[in-house]
This record gives sequence, structure tokens and C-alpha cells, in this order.
Amino acid sequence: VGPDTWAEEFPVANGPRQSPINIVPKEAHYDPSLKALKINYDPSNTKGILNNGHSFQVDFVDDTDSSTLTGGPISGTYRLKQFHFHWGGSDNRGSEHTVNGIRFPCELHLVHWNTKYPSFGEAADKPDGLAVVGVFLKIGAANPRLQKVLDALEAIKNKGKQTTFANFDPKTLLPGSLAYWTYEGSLTTPPLLESVTWIVLKEPISVSPAQMAMFRSLHFTGDGEAPCCMVDNYRPPQPLKGRLVRASFK
Repeated sequence: VGPDTWAEEFPVANGPRQSPINIVPKEAHYDPSLKALKINYDPSNTKGILNNGHSFQVDFVDDTDSSTLTGGPISGTYRLKQFHFHWGGSDNRGSEHTVNGIRFPCELHLVHWNTKYPSFGEAADKPDGLAVVGVFLKIGAANPRLQKVLDALEAIKNKGKQTTFANFDPKTLLPGSLAYWTYEGSLTTPPLLESVTWIVLKEPISVSPAQMAMFRSLHFTGDGEAPCCMVDNYRPPQPLKGRLVRASFK
């Protein structure tokens, strides 16, 4: 039941603003009116970590404005709901967005919802309902801040497993520069709702080969099923269909 078959159940899979896309930096338009991103996360909002069968996600309490994203291309305040990753197999090509056709080993998505709506569920299908910050991971030195997340994976190896995960500041996973590309897109997993303002950071963070192996030690499968390692859990780039990709930097 891979991305090839999604359009059968979710016709929006062929819609006008599907994600991810291939970003071509020289075709992105520098927009001086784009603001700097303002990101404030409260580590005490961290709620738990879950293997959802297609990735793992770290969930946050989102009933107050204590973990928010403002500025950048969005207006208003967006609250952090969860973050998750997409990654490849041993070839270390698993990001969803590509840059000049090149796929990074892994991509982090921090999912936020627009507080002009009463809840994440209400925001999820609105054109301005969600904002997702994407961060590329490239092979390099071990990333100590990422290690705290990876250490929790042993407890959620199989689909449906969850455990408490507390006091984590996702801001520590962001690169030094918050320069970004932005475009109007969608969720990259069903129901593929066209409600996401994408903010893809230009600067990657580092991950070691041993850390990447920990991602791949998770299973798509549940308890009692023949284990199937979680790899290549990304959607390939979708057609741009005339959308503008803007850059916050020259």
C-alpha cells in the first residue's frame, strides 16, 4: 500500500498542491518580505513517542501557546503538535523533499497547526491550517541532541507501541541558520490534505551512520507479525503544477 496506490482512495493525491517537491534553488524566488522564523518550544510539553506504522512521532501537549511557530511566511500563531522523520535504507537516501534532485538521508518534520482554528483536527483540512518545518539530515558527526530521541526507539520497535518521552526541546534539532524555502503544499501521508505551508530549512543537521541504523531498526509491523524493517518511508516528489517556491535568503 505504497504511495503509488494512494490516489485510488485519496483522489487529492493528484491535486494542485501536493508534497513533497523537488526544490531547485536557482528557480526559487528570493522574497525580501519574508520574515524570520520565530520558534519557541517548551520542553515540558513533550508527551510521548509512538511507532505509528509508517514512522515514529514525538507528540506534544498543544492546549496552550507555550510551543509555537510565528513569523516566516505565516500569519498568526501555530502550535507544535508533533514531530516525525522520513528516512531511507542503507543507501542513505530517504528525505521527502529533494534539492536539485538530490535526496538527503533523512528529513525531520515539525508539524504545527493554526490557532485561529479551535483544534488540530479542525485546522488539518484548511488551506492555511498547518505549517510544517522540514529539516534535512546529512551524514556526518553523531548528533548528541538527536541521540536522546533515538535512545527511546528500542521501546517502540513495533507498530502501535508507545512510551512516555519527556522534557525534550525540539529546537535543539534545528540548524544554526533558519534560512528557508517556502511553498504551499500538503501532508505527505494519507489523507494528503492540501493544508500545509511548507518551510524547508536550507541548512541540514548532522547524523552519523550508526544513528541512521537506529532509525532502520524500527519495524513497520506489529507484535506477532513477521518483522519488516522501517525503511524508505518517504513519498517521492510531486509535480509543482505552477506553484511558486520562495526563498528567505539570496
